[in-house]
Amino acid sequence: MQRKKFLQTGLGAAALLALGKTAAANAPAKKPFKIAAGKGRFNESFLYKGKNPNDIKISGKDTDSQIAMFEYIGYEKTGPSLHVHFHQDEVFYVIEGNYRFVVGYETMMMNPGDTIFLPRNIPHTWIQLTDKGKLVYFVQPAGKAEDFFRTMNNLKVAPTKEEVDKIHEACGMKVMGPPLSL
Repeated sequence: MQRKKFLQTGLGAAALLALGKTAAANAPAKKPFKIAAGKGRFNESFLYKGKNPNDIKISGKDTDSQIAMFEYIGYEKTGPSLHVHFHQDEVFYVIEGNYRFVVGYETMMMNPGDTIFLPRNIPHTWIQLTDKGKLVYFVQPAGKAEDFFRTMNNLKVAPTKEEVDKIHEACGMKVMGPPLSL
C-alpha cells in the first residue's frame, strides 16, 4: 500500500511541476520600456572614476538575471584594472573613439563599429585611446555587475586596495593587476 501511495504522490508532484512550467512559459511578457539618451535605468546614474557616465540601460531585474546592458561614455583616457569575472561573459561594442583591449595574452585595437567578446575566467582590461569614447556592453548572466558599480559609485572616499579587493570578490570578480597606461 505504501508503494501505491508513493507512486501516486510522485505522479501528482510531476504533474504539478509540469503544469507550473507550462504556466510560467505562457505567462505574459514583461512590459517594454524605453531608456532615454543620457539616462540610466531606475533613474540611476553612475560615474566611473567620478567623471565618466556608466549607466545601466537594461537591468538584470528586467531579464531574470540573464543579462545586463550598460552604456559607458568616456571623457578621459582611462580604463579598469586588469580583472577577471568568474561567472560572466562580457561583450563590448564601440560606438565612438578608439580603445586597446587586453584579453589574456592578446591585445586588440578597437574602433567604432567593432565588437569584442570577453569570456569569463580570462583576465582582461581596456584603455580609451581618444579624448572621448562611448561603449555599449553586456554582461551575461547579469550577476552582480550592477551591485559592483552601485557600491563603487556610492563610496565617499577612495577605497584602499583591500576594500577594492573585497568589493570585487563580493561581486564575483578579482583584480589581477593595474590598469593599462598609454
